[in-house]
Amino acid sequence: MRLNKFLAHAGVCSRREADRIIAEGRVSVNGKVVQELGQKIDAARDKVVAGSHLVKSEEERPVYILLNKPAGRVVSVKDPFGRPTVMDLLPHLPVRVYPVGRLDVDTEGALLLSNDGDMALRLTHPRYGVGKVYHVRVEGEPTEDDLNKVRHGIFLEGRKTAPARIQVLRRGRRHSILAVEIHEGRKREIRKLFEAVGYPVSGLVRVEFAGLTLEGLKPGHWRYLKTAEISRLKKLVEGSGAAAPPRRENAARPKARPGR
Repeated sequence: MRLNKFLAHAGVCSRREADRIIAEGRVSVNGKVVQELGQKIDAARDKVVAGSHLVKSEEERPVYILLNKPAGRVVSVKDPFGRPTVMDLLPHLPVRVYPVGRLDVDTEGALLLSNDGDMALRLTHPRYGVGKVYHVRVEGEPTEDDLNKVRHGIFLEGRKTAPARIQVLRRGRRHSILAVEIHEGRKREIRKLFEAVGYPVSGLVRVEFAGLTLEGLKPGHWRYLKTAEISRLKKLVEGSGAAAPPRRENAARPKARPGR
């Protein structure tokens, strides 16, 4: 790969700007200053320094993407049954990214994808208590007594759920809309919680994950996280000072449309 192309792809500058800083002698390869504009390098092996900064290749740079997942998409890189996956919604990126956590195939909403394995592990591990907010459409009109059962935790599969925050957005005899915040990551937890108290879930949208919201993001669309958002995520999972957990997958603030 040409050196100017490598610098441009790594996000250092444009190719034209790369040619300029190379000609000025501000770029070195393996410790030697390079001023030849047509210089080629091995992006996987050569050590490139621009100014005083080591330049990382695309494969080394962490990437963070927020997707508004539509219903009917499997949260997986590949599906053995040939169903459409969330990866089909992304273009051919220069790096491979993976879903952070999971959403059921029928659940919509905020899904983070990244190639930062350590960050993904921390964001999904119960130790860090990362918040997730859902808009939940349930059949019927839940009583406050039943909602309080969910708020305080109920036993599912032999283990009590962590407390949840619930805000009623709309009540109705046929169905009601709730905003629910949880800090666990059990499989189909929201659906199981409300089925347990007699109100089946007929629509589910995750409107917020770790403080990231769907604002300005239509279903099926995605965007890269902003630098400030990435910094906030890192502070969120590093704030406890806990060591990274073993590698294993695993206030309702309404800000988007409710589940349908």
